[in-house]
Amino acid sequence: MSRKVIISGGGTGGHIYPAIAIATALQQKDPDLEVLFVGALGKMEMEKVPRAGYNIVGLPIAGIKRALSIDNLVLPFKLLNSLLKAKKVINDFGPDVAVGVGGFASGPLLMMASLAGIPTLIQEQNSYAGITNKFLGKKAAKICVAYPEMQRFFPQEKIVLLGNPVRSDIVDVASKNKEALVHFGLKPDRKTLFVMGGSLGARSINESIHAGLDQIIGAGYQVLWQTGRSYIDTAQTAITELGTNRVKAFDFIYTMDLAYAVADVVVSRAGALSVSELCLAAKPSILVPFPAASEDHQTKNALTLVEQEAAWMIKDSDAKQNLVQKALELLGDIGKQESLKSNIRKLAKPTAADDIAAEVLKLIR
Repeated sequence: MSRKVIISGGGTGGHIYPAIAIATALQQKDPDLEVLFVGALGKMEMEKVPRAGYNIVGLPIAGIKRALSIDNLVLPFKLLNSLLKAKKVINDFGPDVAVGVGGFASGPLLMMASLAGIPTLIQEQNSYAGITNKFLGKKAAKICVAYPEMQRFFPQEKIVLLGNPVRSDIVDVASKNKEALVHFGLKPDRKTLFVMGGSLGARSINESIHAGLDQIIGAGYQVLWQTGRSYIDTAQTAITELGTNRVKAFDFIYTMDLAYAVADVVVSRAGALSVSELCLAAKPSILVPFPAASEDHQTKNALTLVEQEAAWMIKDSDAKQNLVQKALELLGDIGKQESLKSNIRKLAKPTAADDIAAEVLKLIR
């Protein structure tokens, strides 16, 4: 009889791709193991997880709107409905372990798994734990974390420091540089600025790059720009108006290994997945934390690197004034690039997915 694992969570690529990496590592260790994902209806995991080859069930859960909204009035009903559906999913699938990676769906699923006596494991990706994970941590059998000092949020005896799981194809991006240049249509004799705002894009980063695009091109550089779906048309219009072939814009980049391979400097949000991938790819980076992230965790993630002299950070509110200037400064300073590369590489955890998968399998009775 095959072993079964439910993995719950999502909402952004920062939750989804680590979850997929854990699932892949689990099936490499046990090819007969069955994995079922549980996500939130309408969120990107409902598209990305099936694309990766896994089945997913959606819960009608949603987050609290920060502004006054009529949507908040129906949240209790959505939560109750999600708890009932999570219970049915657990009863139907019969998991040996339930894993939560963060995001709306992990709360109801792990809560019902705990009530059913199924061991649960939390994978906390950030340096500052969110409210849901702090609550779920009280009942969890194991809590895998990516940053030290997490006993502030969880019972010390449950914590294992393993890092964040990332896609294995990012481990050796240097060898893919030539392939990456051809793939994106970029020139080998120009330095490349890779701009990404997370899986959903980032308005302040996009607007800053847009405003300074002529400066970047004028300085002799080229740009690979992941805009997110909402900004791609604006970006393409700007590129056409500039009349340049040295800016390649995409709403979403699936071949992230090739994007890192081509990058000399990266501008990025400071979500947990992005930070972990930058460590593994060892790329000189300028981080612009998303200020509305829960508990301002992106700023805390970024400061962890800044304190190790492993990245630069610019506040979101300062991006329009300073981002392009700092990007040009870093692109022109080989010595600083090498220093940041050396320091960020020390923070990488290349075996995180395998190590977390091993912890999951230990919980199966």
